[in-house]
Amino acid sequence: MSKGTGLTTQQRWVLALTSLGSMVVALDSLVVATALTTIQEQLGASLADLEWTVNAYNLTFAVLMLSAAAAGDRWGRRRVFAGGFALFTLASAACALATSVEWLIAARAVQGVGAAVVMPLAMGLLGATFPPERRGWATGVFSSLTGLAVLSGPVVGGAITQGLDWHWVFWINVPVGLVLVPLTLKQIPESHGGNRRLDLVGAGLAAVALLGVVWALIRGPEVGWSSTEVLGSLVIGLIVGVAFVGWERRARAPMLPLSLFKVRSFVAVNLAGLLLAAALIGTLFFLSQFVQVVLHDGPFAAGLRLLPWTATLFVIAPIAGRLVDRVGERPLVVLGLAAQGLGLLAVAALSGNGLTYGELLAPMVIAGAGVSVAMTAAQSGAVAAVPQESVGVGSGVYGMTRQVGSVAGIAIAAAAFAWYGGYASPHEFERGFTAAMVIVGVLSLAGAVAGAGLSPRAADRPSAMAMDRA
Repeated sequence: MSKGTGLTTQQRWVLALTSLGSMVVALDSLVVATALTTIQEQLGASLADLEWTVNAYNLTFAVLMLSAAAAGDRWGRRRVFAGGFALFTLASAACALATSVEWLIAARAVQGVGAAVVMPLAMGLLGATFPPERRGWATGVFSSLTGLAVLSGPVVGGAITQGLDWHWVFWINVPVGLVLVPLTLKQIPESHGGNRRLDLVGAGLAAVALLGVVWALIRGPEVGWSSTEVLGSLVIGLIVGVAFVGWERRARAPMLPLSLFKVRSFVAVNLAGLLLAAALIGTLFFLSQFVQVVLHDGPFAAGLRLLPWTATLFVIAPIAGRLVDRVGERPLVVLGLAAQGLGLLAVAALSGNGLTYGELLAPMVIAGAGVSVAMTAAQSGAVAAVPQESVGVGSGVYGMTRQVGSVAGIAIAAAAFAWYGGYASPHEFERGFTAAMVIVGVLSLAGAVAGAGLSPRAADRPSAMAMDRA
């Protein structure tokens, strides 16, 4: 056992390998951000194509997370985690070999399937390895590294795109997979969470419902919000969504256990996490492009320009992890999301009149500090709101809602961008960027309001105990 950290060798391996797996799949959620301009030029991609390059990954990621959590509970979390990362590695190679935007989008969707397996199983393995009194700290380390990967995606992607080629953004995953998969099978002990059935019908209904809504949001600015295609897609998505809820109420082994949503803290943390992700990913999607289109930087310089935002994670996220165990998740989620919202609204207020990089610095630091606090606390709250045997399902639900938020955030921000601006000129892009920043700022403030529904302290878990008795 390590004297410095009080961790066993087994715990150190679990924390290291699950964090590495989570970092890589989180990195790929927006590692293409600073490569989007290059992809647009080389593959002739439209705004909708660029959205799908990101959202194809996030959509399959969101839809399949709960089924993956159930598969891990039934067949072994370690085994399924390793298999998921192997699939992710193969799909990354397919992305790197893409010669058309259609090929890239399809490979990104398969990559999202692998990511959907990795993330909830990483949280499940972490929850099964660490006792409750150490879980907040471990989750803080895990979340800070995951968050760092998300926010450093544009820097890494920009450096690789400019220094090598955008295809290498995906090639770098291959050696990681070749190391991580065998180490996982050797060093992580197997764990199970019950012999739950896979809810394939539920997964299919959820996929169709999400696809219908997201398709409408992405296609609306291009073909018109009143078009038959958009209205039909939205109606189908909503109807199938209602059917999904009805099925989950009757299913013997539901993909989404609706009983979890009787717990107020669980509902609050999932809504807050959804809005946090929507604001965060929506911002990254356009801010990285803003620096290139309006400020005329290259991909690598654009990534470096975002460092004042991402660097806050190094200092604040580990502190937030320790604070969670002392003061609880609620104040950190509320204050963090409020700070992010105010920072993003400040960016919106300053843009539109020749915004300079110097003017961006203070709002970016405020928003980065806020998300560093909120991300760690929300991840901990999702695990803490459910009983021990439901940690895998709880983390899967939270991961799913967060990925749905990522998809929705890009789609909604892009709709606002397309309504007010476009890519015809830097001035037109800046008009659309301003509208998008207003949207993501409001989404973040709404997340702060949702976070107020969390239990006041980390030790206050009456709802989880009530579920245990039920």
